[in-house]
Amino acid sequence: MANALDHRARRSRWQGTSMGSITLDLKPGLALGPFTLGIPICEAFAYIEQNPSIYDVVHVKYHDEEPLMLDLVVSFPDHGFHLRFESSSQRLRLIEVFDVQRLQMRYANSFIGGPNTLATFVAVYAVCGPTFPGSYDVDRGMYTLFYPGLSFAFPIPPLYKDYLLDRKAELPLEFPDGTTPVTSRVCIYDKSSGSNIGVGVGALLKKAVPPPLPVGSLYMEVVHAKLDKEIWFTVGGQHIPFGASPQDVWSELGIPCGIHQKQTHKIKKFVLHTNFPGHADFNSYIKCNFMIQCPPSFTEQEEANTHEHCITSNTKWSQVQELLGDAGRAAIQTQGSTINPFGSTFVYGYRNIAFEVMRNGHIATVTLFQS
Repeated sequence: MANALDHRARRSRWQGTSMGSITLDLKPGLALGPFTLGIPICEAFAYIEQNPSIYDVVHVKYHDEEPLMLDLVVSFPDHGFHLRFESSSQRLRLIEVFDVQRLQMRYANSFIGGPNTLATFVAVYAVCGPTFPGSYDVDRGMYTLFYPGLSFAFPIPPLYKDYLLDRKAELPLEFPDGTTPVTSRVCIYDKSSGSNIGVGVGALLKKAVPPPLPVGSLYMEVVHAKLDKEIWFTVGGQHIPFGASPQDVWSELGIPCGIHQKQTHKIKKFVLHTNFPGHADFNSYIKCNFMIQCPPSFTEQEEANTHEHCITSNTKWSQVQELLGDAGRAAIQTQGSTINPFGSTFVYGYRNIAFEVMRNGHIATVTLFQS
């Protein structure tokens, strides 16, 4: 599956003014430099764009056909690390340093890695302190040392495979010839859940999850939509109906991020964005965690199950058609440009609702209106 990700990846690149090694503070279980576990991808991009001279080459990788299948990865190849965002919530779940020589990490008053500091097992152990013996993956030839919210992976030469299997090795790990392995990968992950399972290379990478959202957080708040009526927010409790004035909206939601003047001063439509990568508006909006209940007239059932007959930001177009029926011929959306690198999208309409659909079958936007 990793090859599929690489093969189908779309990449965006920001160019800055200079390139060089950097030093970031290592906070086990919390953060690496300015990137804190749990932040939405929009916050990471905001910081990157404010510091183009530092993060001058940025790659965005995702599965083009099934963007919910794998992580959304923001990679810094010049600095040797990347950020793994959980694809559905788009929150940072794992920070992975894949080239320790390119990035110097500061932990307390000591340093790990960088072009001038070899991150050997003995050096890491001296900086981070004693811990329990790690795990040895025979197939990968990799020994992983775990700390709360932090792990270090060390490639083991085949010559010393039996040395580890026979449990002759003691910490800090040194081989009979006096050498010590050098770390090849560092992972920072959340430990607030209290799990005793460490996160390392291979399948262990999947065990990392974003930390819980703070109490009262509005991020990924469920937004319910009643066709032809209103939208309402589950955490804040605000109800915004069609026909509401700008003053009504401001009093409920606060000052807007931007205003576009129209000829009318009443709500005529709501546009809900999924923020999927591969769309021209990616990162222009935060993902809306909407839930649209299908009317019984669409589903032909008197008592529809709430979850089975709801359209959400993760619902695919094929599922929408199963609920609402055939939408007929699509209108082609070119985003106003013939050089859009992501290609055109398709707009399908029903009574009081329209869907903009990407080429991979995922919904880009939902527009609610009154027929």
